[in-house]
Amino acid sequence: METDRRRQIAGAALEVLAAEGARGLTHRAVDRTAGLPAGSTSYYYRSRAALLEACLADLVRQDEAEIAALAPLLRVGDEAALAAALTDVLLRWATTERTRQLGRYELFLEALRRPDLARSLHDGGAAIRTALGGVLADLGAPDPHVRARWLVAAVDGVLFERIAGALASEPVDREQLAGVARWLVRAALA
Repeated sequence: METDRRRQIAGAALEVLAAEGARGLTHRAVDRTAGLPAGSTSYYYRSRAALLEACLADLVRQDEAEIAALAPLLRVGDEAALAAALTDVLLRWATTERTRQLGRYELFLEALRRPDLARSLHDGGAAIRTALGGVLADLGAPDPHVRARWLVAAVDGVLFERIAGALASEPVDREQLAGVARWLVRAALA
């Protein structure tokens, strides 16, 4: 029960970050968004820093679960399977999980001013890149861990452009994302 409540609060905090930015992240705003009685968030996360860390830990948990679910499919697959999986991820993150990505961007910006958060962000990102490096190694990529870092950076750029950049107001097109995914996978495996 406590783990569920902590995840509920972390998810609501991410929604607040996405909607109101880092300045809008307060215990009271999270209570309201989560539909919890006043004081619930501060019971589980005494400080704003602890709340930010909870958001980040929940993001990393979601990302790791996603990679873990995809990895078995990709290890028996090929370039086309990886491109199809990447297309699905890009489409989902640019549409139904857009809020999650906006919250991630807010955490990136907050980490510029908070070294403790920056360390956690780096550690979480390293875990994702390591897992992706394993997938790329299984598919025969040269320097798979270096390629994984650049593939993640490219995916971040594509998502940022679709969610908060110049293309944010345009409709998300699956075929366009599929073309980008194929191009990125070819580059990662070349």
